[in-house]
Amino acid sequence: MKNIKGPGIFLAQFLSDEAPFNSLTNICTWVAQLGYKAVQIPTWDKRVFDLELAANSQTYCDEIAAVVKAAGLQISELSTHLQGQLVAVHPAYDQMFDGFAPETVRNNPKERAVWATQQLKYAALASKRLGLTCHVTFSGALLWQTFYPWPQRPAGLVEKGFGELARLWLPILNAFDDAGVDVCYELHPGEDLHDGVTFERFLAATNNHPRANILYDPSHFVLQHVDYLAFIDIYHERIKAFHVKDAEFNMSGRSGVYGGYQDWVERPGRFRSLGDGQIDFNGIFSKLTQYGFDGWAVLEWECCLKHPEDGAKEGVDFIRKHLIRTTEKAFDDFASTAKDDNLNRQILGLHD
Repeated sequence: MKNIKGPGIFLAQFLSDEAPFNSLTNICTWVAQLGYKAVQIPTWDKRVFDLELAANSQTYCDEIAAVVKAAGLQISELSTHLQGQLVAVHPAYDQMFDGFAPETVRNNPKERAVWATQQLKYAALASKRLGLTCHVTFSGALLWQTFYPWPQRPAGLVEKGFGELARLWLPILNAFDDAGVDVCYELHPGEDLHDGVTFERFLAATNNHPRANILYDPSHFVLQHVDYLAFIDIYHERIKAFHVKDAEFNMSGRSGVYGGYQDWVERPGRFRSLGDGQIDFNGIFSKLTQYGFDGWAVLEWECCLKHPEDGAKEGVDFIRKHLIRTTEKAFDDFASTAKDDNLNRQILGLHD
């Protein structure tokens, strides 16, 4: 059986202009001292990574890999969550998402989408140069503003939306296929791919593209009331990346899944540091191990209460304690008998 690798950590939520969070060298030293074994690198932050340069320069990628290795770490995946979001944006969200793009393409949705698509293609090349096999991202959304069916959706709208989303992503998926890298979509509210059904719709629209896969993050399923353990049973063949993030849903008489436009602290559903929420990580690690998942268990720290540095310090031990070293023998091997076809036939009552 295969083993989950870890602990890893997603750097995005920790980066700042203050040491040790201001450069790849410094932050790798910090996370290594905490006990992490891998880093997931956000490709939109030039303080740690230049995506276009990485796509075009093996020398630069070797330098990045050397920095990470010098700290005793590996790269788990590159991330293009912000760029992936911009592959598909409904006009209702143009202004709010423009901040994810460089100033040269803001207020220009078509050019922004071209830029985002090229960013993803750069990520495919950069991942290949770094010897990575998985990449994590968002899908973007054309349909999200219709997620609740009021007013009633026109016939064919959903099919058209997923068809168009597939059209936008197929050249990117093909570029990743050429690079030998899986695209792992984080299924997340706000994205058209936010649960199992929407992922299935996208798969169908892409003709079950082999590179269209899943970044499994149970926290988003808790907030949607999706059975996150059954999800693994259904979609384990497509789960190629794993964010370890906790969450809770506290029933309320005042608001529910949609949160009432409240800040995160007041919402019934909220993200928590590892061990502070409601998620059954024993069950998750057991199921992923059962199905042979051998990717990285990567901490994504998002908590409305706890300080990020405390979340990172606690998270490394939390993940380590949940890693399962698989057994090479059955627990009842001591009572086994050698294979004997004649004996087996006798037990079955079979006679020549």
